[in-house]
Amino acid sequence: MTEFKDRLVRASKLDTSLYEEVENDPKALGEATLVVVLSSVAAGIGGPAPQLGLGSLLAGTIVSLLAWYVWAYLTYVIGTKLLPEAATQADWGQLLRTTGFSSAPGLIRVLGVIPGLAGITFLTASIWMLIAMVVAVRQALDYTSTPRAVGVCVIGWLIQALILALFFTLTETPIVTIPA
Repeated sequence: MTEFKDRLVRASKLDTSLYEEVENDPKALGEATLVVVLSSVAAGIGGPAPQLGLGSLLAGTIVSLLAWYVWAYLTYVIGTKLLPEAATQADWGQLLRTTGFSSAPGLIRVLGVIPGLAGITFLTASIWMLIAMVVAVRQALDYTSTPRAVGVCVIGWLIQALILALFFTLTETPIVTIPA
């Protein structure tokens, strides 16, 4: 458990060696999934989910996991097929592991339970997680260009947001949480 906690801290510190480490550790997929789940639960605890109930917290966590899978897959396709650099070589598992750990800063969203802190906590976590996602993508795709990693993340996020919006529209399901 100490190694997992260390990885959470290093991911939050944007430690590029951590992202390289989990990229090359197929056993880290379970931990990456746990990071996404914990980040989602933290958002549920610090956000409106306690008032909405346990069902909403569970649904939000499931949506977060699905959003992570979709975004990681889109990032993989965009980054390796559409916008690769010469040294780009990655598989979907590497993107799942690195992007999963990029959700680590989202753990601070639990602080939203403190009156008056929810807004700033969620804004800070969102920006921090986006920066971590860029670092994760840059490392997983072996990019030398940070702007390229930013572009891949933004394009993937926009497509993912459209897919999720379409899904929620077609199923008439209310959106209960912001995906992690």
